[in-house]
Amino acid sequence: MARSGYQQERWSLQDLFPALDAPQVGKALQELEGLVSEIEAYRPRLNAALPADEFLALLGIYDRLMRLLSRVVGFAHLKFAEDTQDQQAQTVLAQMQQRMAEIDNRTLFVKLWWKALDEAPAQRLLAASGDYHYFLEALRLQRPHTLSEPEERVINLKDVNGPAALITLYDTITNRYTYRIELHGREEELTRGELQAHIRGADAHAREAAYRVLHETHARDAIVLGQIYQYRVRDWRSEGVDLRHYASPLAVRNLSNDVPDDVVEALLGVCQQNAPLFQRYFRLKARWLGREQLRRYDLYAPVSSSATKRYSFAQAVDFVLDSFTQFDGGVADLAEKIFASRHLDSEVRKGKRSGAFCASIEPDLIPWVLTSYNGTADDVSTLAHELGHAIHGLLASGHPALTADASLPLAETASTFGEMLLVDHLLRADPDPAVQRDLLFAQMDDAYATIGRQAYFALFERAAHDAVRQGASVDDLSKLYLENLAGQFGDSLELGDDFRHEWLSIPHIYHTPFYVYAYAFGQLLVLSLYEQYRREGEAFKPRYLEVLSAGGSDSPVRILERAGVAIRSPEFWSQGFSVLQRSLEQLEAIPIATAP
Repeated sequence: MARSGYQQERWSLQDLFPALDAPQVGKALQELEGLVSEIEAYRPRLNAALPADEFLALLGIYDRLMRLLSRVVGFAHLKFAEDTQDQQAQTVLAQMQQRMAEIDNRTLFVKLWWKALDEAPAQRLLAASGDYHYFLEALRLQRPHTLSEPEERVINLKDVNGPAALITLYDTITNRYTYRIELHGREEELTRGELQAHIRGADAHAREAAYRVLHETHARDAIVLGQIYQYRVRDWRSEGVDLRHYASPLAVRNLSNDVPDDVVEALLGVCQQNAPLFQRYFRLKARWLGREQLRRYDLYAPVSSSATKRYSFAQAVDFVLDSFTQFDGGVADLAEKIFASRHLDSEVRKGKRSGAFCASIEPDLIPWVLTSYNGTADDVSTLAHELGHAIHGLLASGHPALTADASLPLAETASTFGEMLLVDHLLRADPDPAVQRDLLFAQMDDAYATIGRQAYFALFERAAHDAVRQGASVDDLSKLYLENLAGQFGDSLELGDDFRHEWLSIPHIYHTPFYVYAYAFGQLLVLSLYEQYRREGEAFKPRYLEVLSAGGSDSPVRILERAGVAIRSPEFWSQGFSVLQRSLEQLEAIPIATAP
């Protein structure tokens, strides 16, 4: 069904604050100061005999503090994302990050007291903690890696002017880039989002030109961007391994996700073992494109001209919301709140942060979504993906701010599920064999991009963190990345040397080290869940919605165990590849001669 009235536009941040210098921001900062003072008054009362009702009251104040702090800092982040070249936004973001570190330092004593508390009084308070239970439990998992209060204070301040400053610098540099590309005898100046449309386009020369200008642009700043990454990596190890004594840089992320190391190792191992499945797919795609061997430039090439169809923003909205409606009307209603509240920034603008994200600022607010919509099929999928994140946030909004946000691996569940709902809807909507074929190819492209590519990013990160510790140069890291690509592709495609610089253009490895395995985790998890949905239909929905509604109120392992998912087993991760193998076999059964 058509939904009128939703235009491609810049988002509204009025539900946060009117402007960066609005008086309401100053009032919020005063309220923050009052909440911090209330918490500080508890310091002399914290002991093993603290009554449960006083402890709950303290947690309630802390939760209110986190909600208001998220509004202030989140507003600064969103203003910076909509224009990374805005000097006022840059300045205010830095100020808010500094204020956040100062508040964390002043309230740090609460977390440190809780982590150090003996087991018996801790269990007594845990038993009375209600929906704060998992927040408290997760804090105690960090006990072996917690430092003294003075040390923790120094680290908080260091992070603002160290890693956070580096990330802001990286974003400011890379989001100012425009890409000059010659197409059909005419030079154009494109944003990264617009360039991405050519990377997945039908014109082979345009694909190669788009990739080359992307890598050449980042390569010109390779020394600067590479040094930013090296400092980010050194800081991650210095704090996580040298000071906090985690077993490895990857283990730091695993504990923050509360996913056991062996589960992550099993996931990455299964992805490596199944690299030949994607290599087999690339060989098939080469035949469809009439090539003896696929070029890396052609990895996401459509196999027919019909696959390059453009979609208006209104069409994309209809496709996504209709696909959600067919699954569950309530889920579609949640997605529609993003449009109705004008919390979606879908415009294409210079200076706007590249990529896409969903920001659930705090449980009482409808999330904000950023994407740059260029009309490609991939843009439609991205819209479904980010709205899936928003749905997840809205379903978990009944929890306190301290337990509403899902851990990173589970955070990709609803987004990936949303993409699969979209593909199934499109498959049902158009029985044309050519459309069905194109959608299956697109699904395999996306599966590679989400599973194989992201898992190998994580493997590169693991190798790069070790190489930096041993003194690797920027050129050494580029060589290491090219070796990583050679390992995942084998002889299935022709790999250009210019791809050695690709790692410089991957924001996640700068922003959030080892985030990327969450994509592979989420995609393989959803492939398994989606198989259950296809088998069980309506009976599946309550179990799935329970996973999303849990947010971050329990460990990922326990949330999934309640849904009947055993993530500790390598066999579980292999099930997802079995689904992909069936899709590949469907494609292999289609006579190549039928391609237009």
